[in-house]
Amino acid sequence: MTDLEKIVSPLLQWYDQNKRDLAWRKEVNPYKTWVSEIMLQQTRVEQVKGYYDRFLKKLPTIYDLAKVDRDNLLKIWEGLGYYQRVCNMQKMAQIVVSKYEGKIPDTYEEIIKLPGIGDYTAGAILSIAYQKKIPCVDGNVLRVITRLTLDYSDIAKEETKVKIKDELTSILPDRVGDFNQALMELGALVCLPNKPPLCTICPLKELCLAHLQKKTDQLPVKTSKLSKRKEKYTVFILHYQDQILLQKRTDQGLLAALYELPNITGHLSLKEAKAYLKAQGYHVHSIQKGNKLKHIFSHLEWDLISYSVQVLEPFPGLWVTEEERKTTYPLPTAFNRLLKGEDQNEK
Repeated sequence: MTDLEKIVSPLLQWYDQNKRDLAWRKEVNPYKTWVSEIMLQQTRVEQVKGYYDRFLKKLPTIYDLAKVDRDNLLKIWEGLGYYQRVCNMQKMAQIVVSKYEGKIPDTYEEIIKLPGIGDYTAGAILSIAYQKKIPCVDGNVLRVITRLTLDYSDIAKEETKVKIKDELTSILPDRVGDFNQALMELGALVCLPNKPPLCTICPLKELCLAHLQKKTDQLPVKTSKLSKRKEKYTVFILHYQDQILLQKRTDQGLLAALYELPNITGHLSLKEAKAYLKAQGYHVHSIQKGNKLKHIFSHLEWDLISYSVQVLEPFPGLWVTEEERKTTYPLPTAFNRLLKGEDQNEK
């Protein structure tokens, strides 16, 4: 079995020379580390870069985040997806301001109690911002360690994560924040997911049992995810002069508290769509088929068709201009894509 303690020095040397130039690594503090880690959950680094800069420009401190209007907050986050993340961030900010005088707790026991903070995020904040000797175990780390040690345990199981966390805890160096980031960086840049690892440039190749035994293609072991649930919707883009109609989603569930285009479950034919709009009391001047697309979430898939509708008079509701929609009202990406006319095959 690989002696994990031997990976520390070559990994840190590699990280010092090869780490990506990322904004959240330049000026480390608990707030900025927290913002970046929440954004990076289920989101690619390249996509996060612009959002991170915009978020901190508008909300530079935890006090700003705690008091910002919810619609404004969601608008700042618009396009990043998984909106519950930022809602939990605001809840946490409000608790930290009221209970901890604006200072994010520096102990695992306290930080883990806060909204939106799981074991990984707690470890990331504590190790990177506070240099506490706590490991961070994400998908990248699980892949790297199981390959290094030729471990066929199922990384989808909690006991595997706990085991690897314990193994790493015993070897954490003083540069714990850099070490944790180095493991994740190696997984992101070298020990790749869903494609062959770049073993020839890996600083740990002589220590990696999977590489030495030519078994990298067998690891990590992970049980397959359940198939995504599919939902069909008909979306109406209702126009009156230079305005379109929006409605607000509920405060609970998927995409909570965002705005959306009016829609109905199922796919309606043109004839059915006309009948539906008439039943809703709209005075339709013209209607034509609009764009259609499939939008993928982590657990489900939306299959959307749309109709572009001109009405003779504004039905009671929230009618907004294009400028207002872009600057004020946060919409889920799927609806923005329909409005932009993106091709149905794009993801």
